[in-house]
Amino acid sequence: MDWRPDRTDKKPIYKQIADYIEQGISEGTFSADSLLPSERTLASELQVNRSTVVAAYEELQSLGVVERKKGSGTRVSTNIWGIAHKRVPNWGRYVEDGSFLPNLPMVQRIRTETYKNDLINLASGELTAALFPNTEFQEILSRQLFTGYLGYDHPQGNESLREAICSHVEEYKRIKADPASVLITSGAQQALHLIIQCLLKPGDAVAIEDPSYCYSLPIFQSAGLKTFRLPVDEQGMNPQDLVDVHKKHKIRMVFLNPDHQNPSGTVLSQARRRKVLELSAEFGIPIIEDDPYSLTSFSGEVHPTLKSMDENGNVLYVSSLSKIVASGLRIGWVIGPSTVIQRLADAKQQVDFGHSIFPQWVAKEFLGSEQFHDHIAMLRGKLEAQRNEITSSLTNILGDQVEFFVPQGGIHLWCKLKEEVDEYGLLNESMKRGVAFVPGSIMGSKTGYVRFTFGREEPEAIRKGIGRFAEALKAIQSLP
Repeated sequence: MDWRPDRTDKKPIYKQIADYIEQGISEGTFSADSLLPSERTLASELQVNRSTVVAAYEELQSLGVVERKKGSGTRVSTNIWGIAHKRVPNWGRYVEDGSFLPNLPMVQRIRTETYKNDLINLASGELTAALFPNTEFQEILSRQLFTGYLGYDHPQGNESLREAICSHVEEYKRIKADPASVLITSGAQQALHLIIQCLLKPGDAVAIEDPSYCYSLPIFQSAGLKTFRLPVDEQGMNPQDLVDVHKKHKIRMVFLNPDHQNPSGTVLSQARRRKVLELSAEFGIPIIEDDPYSLTSFSGEVHPTLKSMDENGNVLYVSSLSKIVASGLRIGWVIGPSTVIQRLADAKQQVDFGHSIFPQWVAKEFLGSEQFHDHIAMLRGKLEAQRNEITSSLTNILGDQVEFFVPQGGIHLWCKLKEEVDEYGLLNESMKRGVAFVPGSIMGSKTGYVRFTFGREEPEAIRKGIGRFAEALKAIQSLP
């Protein structure tokens, strides 16, 4: 056997061996019912551990292309080229070869295990159920029966909802828009995916904040984009960093979360907002403004959005009801030039043929109701109380072991650990004790940080969760 595994390849060696043998079976190099080399012989020939060959043969057996019998060795299946010529596809290879990259394994684990009932969830970026407007929704459903059209709706989304969104953003965000400039999406994340897939091409350079929620999204790598970071301080990203990175890399688009940024909680200063817009106009760089949190401002002051300050049409504005009403409603939107909106709407039609009728109807009724303002006032008060609980718990329980920026809105707290620890080991230890958080490296390039979400749990659970985190941190620090 002249072939050897490539030890520089990211694919595990046992999978390389399995793929090579499967390819040989397909091409006839290894014929049906032929005996494959013994585990020890093949391990010696390929200079790998015997366990590696065992794993490769087990992979092939699970696919039905080989048969293994103790004492008789491993043979190519006699049924592989039977009368029906049936073969089991190598689904593992298909999963690995797809162009759309999966989430990081740690992200997948967090999202899977946070649904356990006994786990305190300081990881998921959503509201606690007590903050959902359940009563208001029940009133909407009880006082008015749905009488709308149940067929496919307008490609950009229900027109009545788009009109309600235009009124909403004018009242709360100072943005003037018309329904033709609005696209309804399945939350803000679908909006970001559509923008990346439709308006950029492989090799394009984009700028994202560091740390940033965008840092955790594989969609940038899946699309073949080059991402460059804009460090965030207590006033947000520094416009001079955008100048520097654009001169070197010709940035095609910049993604910003100006208000109560995820995860840092910072607010982009007014002076920096003006400068960013000036640079956008000077260089012709579109700005994607992601605004999930501005209405959660604990003081009630909503800063002027970049879109409301934009005089040149350079800003695509993305927002949703996920962080202020209910994540499961799946109502988001993009506001921008009609040509862009039509392009994104066409792509969305190809993906899902339009948004579900009922969530759009409920969202329209709630946005236009008197209860919406009261709900936002309640939300701000409760989130501030939950923010106060997590900051006081961190101070009282962990003291000088941590430092953090105190956010004035949003649902996240960005916390720096004074002592360097294995963050994944810390997460494992924390989850054993029943609390989840997001390791900082998932959100940015800096080490020694964690992101706590205080919007997802009630104050008592937050206090208990920080206590469990402190126990996990102590356990990790005591390891040799």
